[in-house]
Amino acid sequence: MLDLLGRLAYRRRRAIVVGAVLFAALAGLWGATVFDHLTGTGFTYAESESSRAAELRRDTGGQADADVVVVFRSDRWTVDDPAYEQAAQRVLTGLPAEHVQKTTSFWTARRDELVSRDRHTTFAALQMAGGDEAERTDNYTEIADLLESPDLDVTVGGPAALFDEVNTQIRKDLKRAESLALPVLFLLLIVLFRNVRAAALPVVIGILAIVGSLAALRTLTYVTDVSVFAVNIVTLLGLGLAIDYSLFVVSRFREEMDAGRDVPEALLATMRTAGRTIAVSAVTVAVALSSLFVFPQTFLRSLGLGGIAAVLLAVVFSLTVMPALLAMLGPRAAAWRPRRARVRPADKPGNWERIARAVMRRPIQVAVAVTGLLVLLGLPYLHVSYGWLDSRIMPTSSHSRQAQETLDTEFGKNITNQVEIAVVLASPVQSPEGRAALDDYLGRVRAIPGIAGAEVTGAVGSSAKIDARFGIEAISEQARDLVQAVRAVPAPPGGEAHVGGNTAVFADLLDMLGERLPWMLAIMVVATFVLLFFAFGSVVLPIKAILMNILNLLAAFGVVVFVFQDGHLSGPLDFTAAGNIDVVQLIVILGVAFALSMDYEVFLLSRVREQYDLTGDNREAVAIGLQRSGRIITAAALLLVVVIGAFTTADLLIVKIIGVGLATAIIVDATVVRVLLVPATMRLLGEYNWWAPRFARPWYARWGIRETDGEPAPRHEPLQEAPK
Repeated sequence: MLDLLGRLAYRRRRAIVVGAVLFAALAGLWGATVFDHLTGTGFTYAESESSRAAELRRDTGGQADADVVVVFRSDRWTVDDPAYEQAAQRVLTGLPAEHVQKTTSFWTARRDELVSRDRHTTFAALQMAGGDEAERTDNYTEIADLLESPDLDVTVGGPAALFDEVNTQIRKDLKRAESLALPVLFLLLIVLFRNVRAAALPVVIGILAIVGSLAALRTLTYVTDVSVFAVNIVTLLGLGLAIDYSLFVVSRFREEMDAGRDVPEALLATMRTAGRTIAVSAVTVAVALSSLFVFPQTFLRSLGLGGIAAVLLAVVFSLTVMPALLAMLGPRAAAWRPRRARVRPADKPGNWERIARAVMRRPIQVAVAVTGLLVLLGLPYLHVSYGWLDSRIMPTSSHSRQAQETLDTEFGKNITNQVEIAVVLASPVQSPEGRAALDDYLGRVRAIPGIAGAEVTGAVGSSAKIDARFGIEAISEQARDLVQAVRAVPAPPGGEAHVGGNTAVFADLLDMLGERLPWMLAIMVVATFVLLFFAFGSVVLPIKAILMNILNLLAAFGVVVFVFQDGHLSGPLDFTAAGNIDVVQLIVILGVAFALSMDYEVFLLSRVREQYDLTGDNREAVAIGLQRSGRIITAAALLLVVVIGAFTTADLLIVKIIGVGLATAIIVDATVVRVLLVPATMRLLGEYNWWAPRFARPWYARWGIRETDGEPAPRHEPLQEAPK
């Protein structure tokens, strides 16, 4: 297959390049409107009890559940002044009914908790029309310009307003990241390749991947809801992996040209070696990302779908367009060398080989030291506190954040974060039986320790909604225990009760993640094990790779907790520490970092296995393999960190957290793990590195992913057995 692609790329190089240009133009037009079709929601899931409670409450009369919170402030008037009321009502009564389903304000409810202590600030809760969060956010955007007053200071917050701001902010962050990353990448590639033409090739593939990834997201919106947060991750993976894969292809092509092969032969050799490696790597990354499908949330599922699309596009362009461009360039892709450049003698070891041999002379000491370092980096994760998204993901200039901060400082704690209960009775609420059953249930809720008060805030037919107040942190463990206590209260006889609100949503999320996370881990581990076995014919190497990946992830999680939960580097990175880490972001880092770490594992072990097949000497294979791949792996990691680093400049905290976590994982993996821990452990394991049980060897012989057809050379067959 790869031979065929290599021959096709050489013979049809001009047609492939023209096709790539046409694809870029069409995909650019198609993907240009992607933001108009993405959703800023998707963090909850319909099967949870909290989602069921929210659905039932929306159809119940009374006070509005807050999709949008409109905060009014006047330094001249108090809420008791007629002028204040008239100014606020001009804003609220002018809202079109097709977009706003229900409005609750101080003047309609006459509740003092809707007024600040100095009575100069109040807020109105708007319940937007729409069957889901995406529709409600769209309806908010239709009325956003109407929420202004010439007489009052108006600040708008709430979930729908926050999601709308997130959509806008992601566009700005994406443009900034791309404008920062691409020029820096090009300059680094020039330094690396010492050839402007060769340096431009990975950038071209990266641009194709970005355009293609956005077009892929646009197409996916016809199949399922896609989160707007997928744009950053998909662009990051598309650009980063396209440049990484292109780097390996260009480097191997130049290596083959330096060995004296002509262009067609060099291209075929490149496709058999580097092409095989990046194909295996891409499949490994895609399978690891597919583990996100075990979660029912739109947010995580769309990251998985978009990420897989980006990875596949990156490898397709690297295996088609890149060889075609190399075929057109030919010798002009070679590095510029000064006339008097000193050529290293063939028998003199290079720097990477010397490092590998030095490590293998003291493998135990190096392995213990590196493992200790990774565990030390991971120690902060032991005191992780899981959190939930709130307005602090936005910069301080955000109106949603300012509105929430006003509510927190000038109103009672959790005024918009209450335990929200939907009750369905066996009899109409207004009937004596229904009233008695509701009062009995309400009394038992009020009797729960920690509940500061509870009242019926709406009723229609046999349905009622109850708001229960509490004074502790909404997503704390104590608040979650309080939700469980409310859920433990028996529903009215013959009826049902569903408990919702932000605390319940977070509790349901943690329960769901706890149930699904083992399945995600199982998919990643089993799939990685199988793919690495068929790539290298060993059962030991996949196990070792998975264990080292766990250490690498532990280090990345520890750094994330140290920086974002504990607040270190909050100044340089420009964020406000919330004292916790959004648990969903850790899931994203887990999936993506695991995939990318396996990427570099495949790159290194491919060169080691290649040398091992030639010599049968494990120690020599490790040293030569690191010499031939160490510089490229480090360069690839540096380029990918540049891409990720550009995304850490985002104003959106979610992107910062994911960026720092992934950058840490890649830096640690490409330096201390690949350069030190891998040679040390492979030296300690010796010939066991290549061991496979007798029953598995025919599988590798038949289905193994090798650079040549057939079984390995007979002189290496004994090395597949357990050493004596």
